[in-house]
Amino acid sequence: MDSENAAKLAVLIDADNAQSSVVEDLLAEVAKYGTAHVKRAYGDWTGTSLKGWKEQLLTQSIQPIQQFAYTTGKNATDAAMVIDAMDLLYTGRFDGFCLVSSDSDFTRLAARIRESGLTVYGFGERKTPKPFVSACDKFIYIENLSYSKSPATPADTSLRPAPTASVAKLKADTALVSQLRNAVEAASDDDGWAPLANVGHIITKQRPDFDSRNYGYAKLSDLMTATTLFELDRRSPGDGKQAVIYARDKRRQGG
Repeated sequence: MDSENAAKLAVLIDADNAQSSVVEDLLAEVAKYGTAHVKRAYGDWTGTSLKGWKEQLLTQSIQPIQQFAYTTGKNATDAAMVIDAMDLLYTGRFDGFCLVSSDSDFTRLAARIRESGLTVYGFGERKTPKPFVSACDKFIYIENLSYSKSPATPADTSLRPAPTASVAKLKADTALVSQLRNAVEAASDDDGWAPLANVGHIITKQRPDFDSRNYGYAKLSDLMTATTLFELDRRSPGDGKQAVIYARDKRRQGG
């Protein structure tokens, strides 16, 4: 991605509702979609519950936003994060927001930001309620960020990535097969070939939380190859430009 033309993103983290151990991988994922011009984490930093976050704040240059828990059972952090998000939205300086939380309280915030024409990337655990997932343009499960460099500690066992699904299991997943085939068909030319990037965009519009890593594959091309239902063709446009991958349903062979 051209750094000069990269999307300007604001990353807002609900530290009360996210684990500090995923921050490095999370910011690496954010970098795929643009440049984080604002990085803020919200919580009550006077207590001990966020102790693990403090080193990450310094290392990753994340600004801590102090929010005292005024009343037991009420989440003041959510309100502070929503207010800041709206203030940042009104500046008109950003192309998108990354909301890091597994809390459905941010559903309306995500919808409101999208109403203003900005892109919303959600990050949360698999337990995240569907309304929040659906309110985002794209939703990335935290567990998928752990393909990792270091073995998971006991505290992180719940965040281990999905195991690699077998060919038989992929083929038996009728919803997945239908989704892939429909997207390829929608993006295809007269010969049935579809740019893989377009296929991915179509699927994400229908299912914000779609991710090849949900099935144990790092890339969409790997997942589609694993199903054995599609042909993949890597084409080089020349002039030093990056090769483009195309996909075609094998049922179209000879068509």
